[in-house]
Amino acid sequence: MKNPPDLLPGTLDLLVLRTLMRGSLHGYGIAQRVKELSLDLLRVGESSLYPALQRLLLDGYVKAEWGHRPTTVAHGTTR
Repeated sequence: MKNPPDLLPGTLDLLVLRTLMRGSLHGYGIAQRVKELSLDLLRVGESSLYPALQRLLLDGYVKAEWGHRPTTVAHGTTR
């Protein structure tokens, strides 16, 4: 695997929003989609992804809905 590039602040938020524009996904699905779209160059860990989702949720850019299982939360854009 190549060394991951240094990313500018806010890049993860934009990647998450771009990923969710296609439809609602849970956290693992978002991480997998970013990995696929970047051709395995970018990997988003839980310690980065969930704080970004929380930030976007509090700022009103994403919504969260409980899924079919009690531990599953689907995220989607609000705009």
